[in-house]
Amino acid sequence: MTDETPREEFSPDPIGHTDVWAGMSVGDLVAEYGKAGIGAADLHHAADIYTEMLDDDVSVFFGLAGAMVPGGMRNVVADLIRDGHVDALVTTGANLTHDAIEAIGGKHHHGRTPEDGTAREHDERLRDEGVDRIYNVYLPQEHFALFEDHLRDNVFPEIEETVSIREFVRELGRANLERNRADDVAEGTGVAAAAYEADVPIYVPAIQDSVLGIQAWMYSQTSEFSLDALADMSHVSDLAFAADSAGAVLVGGGVPKNFVLQTMLTIPDAYDYAVQLTMDPEATGGLSGATLEEARSWGKLEKSARNATVLGDATVTLPLLVAAARERAD
Repeated sequence: MTDETPREEFSPDPIGHTDVWAGMSVGDLVAEYGKAGIGAADLHHAADIYTEMLDDDVSVFFGLAGAMVPGGMRNVVADLIRDGHVDALVTTGANLTHDAIEAIGGKHHHGRTPEDGTAREHDERLRDEGVDRIYNVYLPQEHFALFEDHLRDNVFPEIEETVSIREFVRELGRANLERNRADDVAEGTGVAAAAYEADVPIYVPAIQDSVLGIQAWMYSQTSEFSLDALADMSHVSDLAFAADSAGAVLVGGGVPKNFVLQTMLTIPDAYDYAVQLTMDPEATGGLSGATLEEARSWGKLEKSARNATVLGDATVTLPLLVAAARERAD
């Protein structure tokens, strides 16, 4: 290669080396990641973008998939809602089930993943002991009975008609809040209650795929209660249409990710910002690992949109991202 050969893709900015020190803040750590490459550089870039999304002029559509509530991310999301950093939440019925369980006094517990070759025996014993396992988190099955009683005593009686899923979840948030305070539960009121208090809509497009959805179906068999699965489409489209600027935060993949992104297909605009936290690498047609660049081809992201993807366990990357962005924004 001669000196005259242009290097259009080459950056003169050399890789540095991350420094760490006692007492450094999360913001300091993520700033130091900016010196490095690979995943550290991705997280630093994502924090830059997410900090801009915390501006009051940006409407944030937050997708929350996976086992984020039983995995310990409940307060992170609830506090973002309370502080006005989430304008719409798209999540799973499972996350809301576990959120309600904690709101009314149930708890998830530290467990363990079985060693190689012992998984079947390990989980058979848990089955006999009445304990459900989510990776290294345990949940006693009696908490589901507590949750079912909560729905039948405090939620369903308030809805004797056909409602949207968003309206149903709003009633769940109200009931969680009231029960939590009435019983003086030590754990916080949670995600659905925070959304109820802040008047933030929660959309659950695959609610049937959860204990919450199963209980809703069972109740509908003996009452006039029913959920309108299409009603929320108009509501979320109107919210997106009214946004001056919009950003997407995607924690995990699946239905919440696609629902957040496809919202922009119903309006003339697209997302100006997008940050994706996923453990799924790009693969042939894989939704959860689909790149944000691919979403740009659909018109879900603006051509000029700032976006970043961070590969890794979201129970590690989400708190880092949020803490760093909050520190910068403050």
